[in-house]
Amino acid sequence: MTTAPVVKAPPGASRTRYLILALAFVGLSLNYLDRANLSVALPFIEDDLALDLSNAEKGLILGAFFWAYDGMMLAAGWFADKVGSRKAFTFAAVWWSVITALTPLARGFWSLFLFRFALGAGEAPAYPSATKASSRWFPKHERAFSTAVIDSGSRVGTVIALPVVTALIALVSWHFSFVVLGVVGLLWAAAWYWYYRDPMEHKHANAEEREYIATHGARLDENDDQDAAEVRWRDLFRYRTVRGMMLGFFCLNFVIYFFLTWFPSYLKDARGLDLAELGTLGTLPGITAIVGAWIAGLVADRVIRRGADVTRVRKTVMVGGLLGGAAIVFAAPASSVYVALLFLAISYASLAIAATGIWSLPGDVAPSSRHVASIGGIQNFASNIAGIISPFLFGLLLDLNDGSYGPSFAVAAGVAVVGALTYAFVVGKAEPLPALATRRPQDA
Repeated sequence: MTTAPVVKAPPGASRTRYLILALAFVGLSLNYLDRANLSVALPFIEDDLALDLSNAEKGLILGAFFWAYDGMMLAAGWFADKVGSRKAFTFAAVWWSVITALTPLARGFWSLFLFRFALGAGEAPAYPSATKASSRWFPKHERAFSTAVIDSGSRVGTVIALPVVTALIALVSWHFSFVVLGVVGLLWAAAWYWYYRDPMEHKHANAEEREYIATHGARLDENDDQDAAEVRWRDLFRYRTVRGMMLGFFCLNFVIYFFLTWFPSYLKDARGLDLAELGTLGTLPGITAIVGAWIAGLVADRVIRRGADVTRVRKTVMVGGLLGGAAIVFAAPASSVYVALLFLAISYASLAIAATGIWSLPGDVAPSSRHVASIGGIQNFASNIAGIISPFLFGLLLDLNDGSYGPSFAVAAGVAVVGALTYAFVVGKAEPLPALATRRPQDA
């Protein structure tokens, strides 16, 4: 069943929402740049401090981030809904930037583990805050592209971490990369706090833009159903769709976090790339993922504007993207680094495309605007359990298989297929979940 096409923004409407989008994109790019910093710098830290870390110990250090990040995620989603995107995102950026700048004080396994743990705690509110901001500023038929741009910040941060961090290390030292990025993050936090307001409160958004946003599916307090707005936070777990989103996103992140943790080591150790090649060839999968996600977001919004069913569009993107993510399995036996990078680029781009649908879902299915960040936090909590398991399991499988990435990539491909099946058959329609008192059987 299709609906009437949605009108475009009226002539004369301001475009403040795109400035908000750009600022959120930069914030998440910095978020992931700081997150990926240690992954790039770890081999050089190990050499400088004369550490003799096993692959399993490196996996524990890289995974320490997710113990805190995931432990705080449920509270972070609730916190972002409670205080709003402006305060929650600012708080997160200040925290993670200070911890980043202090990381050079580390001197061994446990201090690296603890700094990584503290960084994870501070970064938790970032994604729920950005998701909530997007849902408030963009109507339904612009949600996929805005989500693609925001989520691509994770790819941009990871991609530029290779050339930026390696350049800073080459110019000065690994210590310098952490201090510089910490200062940049504090500057961004000040800019976000100064500029961000919700649509009805922002002095740069005119009446035409506000009306366009409010009347075409943005999740605002003014549009909330009162019964749905009273759904308790803990009762969100009772929806089958929410539980399916948790499992499906876990599967996607299980694969994606290879690119955020072990990818530089894979290129260096398994493919023999040097420092300069890490900063060039190593960016190709991430760049492909960024471009693919932006195109997917534009196409999804376009077909929705033309009347396509939102649920069908979202599921096509998520299921197809996860199936494409399984292409990682072909990288290990590839005959050359270029063929391996091709399959890794296909995998990463497919996963990034799936993520545009996944991060659109909180705005689509939240019972009210007061639940968008909470559902974003809930699915992100489940997804980042993979951040705890995946880096350690990759390291363990490497130790058990003499450094071969084949078994790890095979496991990752299988998990991606499970995620595709979850979004196909467990997650329900991409529409606001009904208040529990009147919910339909398939939504519980």
